[in-house]
This record gives sequence, structure tokens and C-alpha cells, in this order.
Amino acid sequence: MTKSMPTSLRSQQYPLIHDLANCIETVWRENLHLSPYLVPEDLGYVEGALEGERLIIENYCYQTTQFRKLHLELARVGNGLDILHCVMFPKPEYAIPIFGADLVSGRGSISAAIADLSPVHPERALPRSYYNALSSLPAIHFEQPRELPQWGDIFSDFCLFVRPIGDREEAAFLQRVREYLTLHCQLAVATTPLTTSLEIEQILAGQRYYCEKQQQNDKTRRVLEKSFGTEWTERYMTTMLFDYNSTL
Repeated sequence: MTKSMPTSLRSQQYPLIHDLANCIETVWRENLHLSPYLVPEDLGYVEGALEGERLIIENYCYQTTQFRKLHLELARVGNGLDILHCVMFPKPEYAIPIFGADLVSGRGSISAAIADLSPVHPERALPRSYYNALSSLPAIHFEQPRELPQWGDIFSDFCLFVRPIGDREEAAFLQRVREYLTLHCQLAVATTPLTTSLEIEQILAGQRYYCEKQQQNDKTRRVLEKSFGTEWTERYMTTMLFDYNSTL
């Protein structure tokens, strides 16, 4: 079992980001057998500057029997912008969705909060076990739902994308992510690996499509390019954030 993640940056971040990072780590440790994942030495911890303010990025990665990469990224720009990014990439032998979650806070509140279990099946459908489990969760109302980006066809019908208002909605978002994540880990462990090359190729294609769509996120790319340049940003987005090439 791996040790807990360092809290140097996490402890300084917006409370919901701090709590979600702890939640993700706890659910992983309770449901999966974690092993270290080799991160390029110069990409695990990164410092730069954005419009005169210090930018810090910390990356934590693990792997398991079912997942080739569990990635948690925490970032902070100055004292005003905090970011959490998490993706769980299944091994291609497992026909299960990709869990993803992102939080962005600025000026004392969360401006964007998203969580989903994105299907990788050729028909963009979740496995029946996932659909049934997610359908059984009670509905949650948020005052300010947000619109998915144009490239957002990778997301499922259960995608939660909101601007949570106040402590109650932040707590509701945290609880729903905990439920998504716990279901995902438990269903993944119970999933039988694929055995045919055609099925595995289909899953690889679905993961590649997911990564290609995520790489179209212009906001992330612009921030990184301003701080680290185009070449570094391209390497970071295709090596750390959405590295489908490692599965091919």
C-alpha cells in the first residue's frame, strides 16, 4: 500500500479542493491495491509563473490491477486560483468507463466543478452495471448547472457539471463524487478482463478518443503555454494529463 500524498500544497488550497483530494485518496486506498506509477522526474512537481504570480503543480500517480494510471493533479496560481484534476485510466483489458473530476476555485468560491464516468464503448454507452448503479443514486439539485463544452460528447448522461453555491451544494458535490468514485472502484474490481484483441482494440480506441477530446481544452492549454511555452505544454498534456499513447 502506498503512503498518503504529501499535503504541502493541498493544505493551502480551497476547502472543497482539499477535501476532495483527501476523499479521492481515501476511496482509492480503501478499494484498490495501489502501486507506484513512474512519473517523469521533471513533471511530478513543477513551478512557473503566470502573469507575475507563482504557479505550482503537484502530480501524484498510481497504478492497480484494473487501472494503468490513477492521476491526481493539484495546482495553485498565486493566492487566488486553485485547481484539482483527477483521471483514472483503466487498462485496455477492462471495458469500464474513465472517471474524471475537476475543480476550479477563484476569489473565494468554486467557479467550476465537474465529475463523470465517461464511456469508452464504441456506442458511447456505459456498461449495464454502471448504468444501473448510477441510476439508483438520489437526484441532487444545484442552482447553477453549467454547459458542457462543444467537445463534450465524451461525457455520460450522469455527468455533473455545476457551479456549487454555498456550503450545502459544495458538500453535495463532494458526496456525489465520493459515490461515483466508490461505485467505480468496486465495479472495476468485479469486472472480468477482456480476452479478445478486437474488444481490447475497441476500448483503446475509446480511450484515445477521450484523450483527444480532452486535449482540445483551450483553457488548460493557454494557461500552461503562458507559463511554460508551447513545447512543454504539448508534452505535459500528452504525457501527464491525457497519455493515450502509452496504451498503444
